[in-house]
Amino acid sequence: MAIKVLVVDDSALIRSLLSEVINSQPDMEVVGVAPDPLVARDKIKALNPDVLTLDVEMPRMDGLVFLEKLMRLRPMPVVMVSSLTEKSSYITLHALELGAIDYITKPKLDLCSGIMEYSREIADKIRIAARARLKRPGRGHTQLAVAPRQSADAVLPVMHRCYTGTEKVIVIGASTGGTEALKDLLGAMPADAPGILITQHMPEAFTRTFAKRLDGLCRISVKEAEHGDRILPGHAYIAPGNRHLLLARNGANYVAQLSDGPPVNRHRPSVGVLFRSAANCAGSNAVGVILTGMGDDGADGMLEMRQAGAFTIAQNEESCVVFGMPKEAIARGGVDEVLPLPEISKRLVGWLSAQGGKAFRV
Repeated sequence: MAIKVLVVDDSALIRSLLSEVINSQPDMEVVGVAPDPLVARDKIKALNPDVLTLDVEMPRMDGLVFLEKLMRLRPMPVVMVSSLTEKSSYITLHALELGAIDYITKPKLDLCSGIMEYSREIADKIRIAARARLKRPGRGHTQLAVAPRQSADAVLPVMHRCYTGTEKVIVIGASTGGTEALKDLLGAMPADAPGILITQHMPEAFTRTFAKRLDGLCRISVKEAEHGDRILPGHAYIAPGNRHLLLARNGANYVAQLSDGPPVNRHRPSVGVLFRSAANCAGSNAVGVILTGMGDDGADGMLEMRQAGAFTIAQNEESCVVFGMPKEAIARGGVDEVLPLPEISKRLVGWLSAQGGKAFRV
């Protein structure tokens, strides 16, 4: 049975474009459109859609106000439609906190050359939303799928080397549902935790806002990574949208390295690139964590980390919004332990304390 979609947007042009893209898919159909939340409210009751696409900035009723009411009174899968602006990125991140499954960026008016890739992204996210676990309010992109699928070889080769030093480093990968999962995980980490590098599939305009948001919520410092940043304890570094983040060494220190190399597993930034770089230059001094997300980005990289001696953890199915990336990492043999999201920070702290003989201040 086709996935029934209700499109809510104040722009007639966007409503038309989204409807055309969705109706072109064999397994979904637009059952209705609405120019604002008040019309949408009545159409939800009449049409009983499976998925709602919702503009973040709406007339007559703010999109966030409508989403909050919807998730409280009639929870359903919602995909936000956002502009690539700082204001919209802040609103979209808040929408994910309120329970939206994911978001897509508004199509550009000159999109003709990239309509196939944009259509694929919309369709994929609606399919995921239709079968994703709904999050409780107040408890999530993802780069466009571009270019042919490539492995991490396109950015850096596998290197076999001897590792010096004992300084630990944590690398984390996430996609759909990851913004909230990262907020929970990083919020529970101690202020003196080892340096953390994060790849979350997310567009350029969103990563700086996301990092600032996390920085205000966590005991550790969080920032968007810059090329050459020294990786310090008590700090987390988030891959900028549209650039790969790699762990590298400068003498005895870990540093962040950014790359404009081609998309890997159809993503830039790619979790697989980050994980391979950790296997290459940290080996058994690295800890890898793979969180909720669709697809398999990071699965091979996590196996490479484990083969290099790293300790690896995957989020379990029950606590994932989408059990895609962790499932693939487990299936390929790259995971030491599978844990519910609330247990991951405790396990990290316990493992790190046992390895280094240091009691981290939780």
